[in-house]
Amino acid sequence: MTKEGYKKKMEEIAYLESVRRPEISRAIAEARDKGDLSENAEYDAAKEAQGMLEMQIAKLKDLVANARIIDESKLNREEVQILNTVKIKNLANGMEMAYTIVADSEANLKEKKIATSTPIAQGLLGHKLGEVVEIRVPSGLVKFEIVDISF
Repeated sequence: MTKEGYKKKMEEIAYLESVRRPEISRAIAEARDKGDLSENAEYDAAKEAQGMLEMQIAKLKDLVANARIIDESKLNREEVQILNTVKIKNLANGMEMAYTIVADSEANLKEKKIATSTPIAQGLLGHKLGEVVEIRVPSGLVKFEIVDISF
């Protein structure tokens, strides 16, 4: 995980614990004040929301507890590694794309960040500049040339 990704996850945990948790506690208290809990759908919904929130917090805490921060100064451009931005060329249609390979928890296709577990990332990892790699994608086998490796 990058330092930036770690920081974002920690901020998300802080937000959930300091803002969302008290909001849900208030909603439970309001629903409880309305009377009979056995037939109170509002109370049931608030308790369910609380359970979901606690599960989300636990999942994020587990993620950051087991995360390894990658030292970007130890990365190289000789071969494709995590955190590299890789420019590839589809040899079938000549289209070029650039993706940054990141941990699964930081993947975001809109930002052109793909997870290490994706077929394209798996096919690129460990290969060198100029190499042609064949990657199995849902539409079949595609050949890509590695045009550039950067940070």
